Amino acid sequence: MTVADLLNSVKIVVDPDGQQSAVMVDMDVWEQIVTLLEDTEDAEEFRKARKVQEETISWKTAKKDLNLGE
Repeated sequence: MTVADLLNSVKIVVDPDGQQSAVMVDMDVWEQIVTLLEDTEDAEEFRKARKVQEETISWKTAKKDLNLGE
């Protein structure tokens, strides 16, 4: 489902004065929105992590240093 599809499925709640006061969405739409937000957040964290220049070591060296076998 696209963002436009998600937005089109939203129901707007109006208060007695005719002012928009809330939105309602079906649970499956809500879950898709949450997943989309989590994926966006994860992608941003990944971009930030790739910019950090840290020393890396091989998995083989790490296992040896931690006495986890060969």
